[in-house]
Amino acid sequence: MDYAIIGNCMSSALIDENSSIVWACLPYFDSASICAKILDEQKGGELGIQVSNLISQSQTYISNTAILRTKYKTADGEFEIFDYMPRFYTVRCQYYCPPEIHRNIHLISGKPKIKIIYDLKPNYAQTKAKHSLTKNFIKTESATGLHTSYYLYTNFNKQDVINAKEIELHKSSYLLLSYHQKIDAIDMQRVYTEYERTKSYWLSWTSRTISPEKYKNLIMRSAITLKLLTFQKTGAVIAAPTTSIPEIVGKNRNWDYRYCWVRDASMTVDTYARLGHSKSSRNYIHFILNRMLLKHMEISIMYGINGENILEEKILKHLKGYKNSAPVRIGNDAYKQKQNDVYGELIDTIYTYFMVEPRVPSHINEEVWSLVRSLVNSVKREWKSADNGIWEFRNKPKHFVYSKTMSWVAIDRAAKIARHVGDKEYGKMCDEIALTIKEDILKKGWDDDLKSFTMSYGSTDLDAANLLMLHYKFLEASDERMQSTVLTMYNKLVKNNLVMRYTTDDGLGLPENAFIVCTFWMINALYLIGEKKKAKLMFENIINHVNKFGLLSEDINIKTGELTGNFPQGYSHLALIQTVFLLFTKYNWSEYCKGISESKREI
Repeated sequence: MDYAIIGNCMSSALIDENSSIVWACLPYFDSASICAKILDEQKGGELGIQVSNLISQSQTYISNTAILRTKYKTADGEFEIFDYMPRFYTVRCQYYCPPEIHRNIHLISGKPKIKIIYDLKPNYAQTKAKHSLTKNFIKTESATGLHTSYYLYTNFNKQDVINAKEIELHKSSYLLLSYHQKIDAIDMQRVYTEYERTKSYWLSWTSRTISPEKYKNLIMRSAITLKLLTFQKTGAVIAAPTTSIPEIVGKNRNWDYRYCWVRDASMTVDTYARLGHSKSSRNYIHFILNRMLLKHMEISIMYGINGENILEEKILKHLKGYKNSAPVRIGNDAYKQKQNDVYGELIDTIYTYFMVEPRVPSHINEEVWSLVRSLVNSVKREWKSADNGIWEFRNKPKHFVYSKTMSWVAIDRAAKIARHVGDKEYGKMCDEIALTIKEDILKKGWDDDLKSFTMSYGSTDLDAANLLMLHYKFLEASDERMQSTVLTMYNKLVKNNLVMRYTTDDGLGLPENAFIVCTFWMINALYLIGEKKKAKLMFENIINHVNKFGLLSEDINIKTGELTGNFPQGYSHLALIQTVFLLFTKYNWSEYCKGISESKREI
């Protein structure tokens, strides 16, 4: 899966090794696609560049940026393409991140020849595109159905672009695809200026990113990727920028991940805070506050990027799917589910927020404290009930051990927050509830024969999510039950040094591929119980699976090593960051929260 991602925190695009944009949605992450070749080679649409008489090609990101550089050597000359989406500060200290894609073509030598494959397919390729040429741009709009329009600005001959005619490069050129018609004139100087300002933005952003020297390039690429998954307008954090790239090629585990799961987003912004980017954490906290305007309002397990909580799932039958893996879905019916673990992830993130944001205005902290107490009320009411769990089982709800554990996390962290804000009585009340939940888990979630915590009360199935009991300090690493659980899962869930989420039928059949985030969880758990050699061997194995751009998807085929699932996956990248910090810095991940500035000096 050798795709690169470009973006600007409004939307993103995927580019393949042939410099074709094979996935793009404008103006926003969840908009209908205009390029979806990744989901249908013939019908999907692309914005590609074909190179004549090719000798060699190389692709890489400009270091510490989200700008992709592709260099071509041909029999006729050399040139390079810089792909990016603009993002930088304006003179008024506001972000400029328009819904547009820039493809700068820089001539190095000779007169190389190219063809522009301008094959946009609006509305998920459900309608044909209609092109009209003007002096300043090519306007592309949907011929039928929902009306959409896009504007291509270029200094190439526009008719040559439309007709995919071979073009001889005599000078540096540009392709600028915009959702909006531009008001100011577009020329090479403006394009170059926006390129330099975008590069400067990313270099500045990464310079403020806390990272150990060990595996620094991987950390920076993962941090940039997580940043690209944030939505500037609201603070939402999406799970991945794609839909329907299957967990298992040829099967039907295909989902739309262009939404904000409270669980994934909370873990991501927690990571932001620890990397030194607390502003992103504040933005997400405000996103949640804006969803729960009143104390009695319930948190949803997921939202649209603008806060929508109804995300009806539909199937696009006209698209064949990634490598013919139908169906292609938009929307996600998981929004209807009950997943009790989200309270724990969210309150734990708020706890981190309080620890690293000591100077937040009191009225904001008061809002956040009200949010915490509202969430606690929900946990008190729901923790005893069955749910669909972290893996979103679409069959009968169960009493998942991980959900119970995260209910404990929610109340335990609420107790700590209560003491932080000076409410000792509330903290004492939370401690009592947390103890009740913990005793329930120890009694009903442990299996004496397996010597392990199980997936759900009364079952004998294993669940890799329970490895996070160590991360959240439900039990200490020295506890025999925790050590036994980790080793039992290592023996039963590890395949070819990769980790399965579980091995039970989940209503869609038996899982076949390893889950990348679970592999990192296993590495962390092994390391914490003292199995450091096993942990580091597994770590070296998993990082060998990153693609040539340093990116990860959701899953890995345990037989072939192929990356599968939506791409790039935020969950995978935040887990990679956590693991590097645990294995190669002085502090473990939970201790790191004690002092960002102190940690920065020690790393």
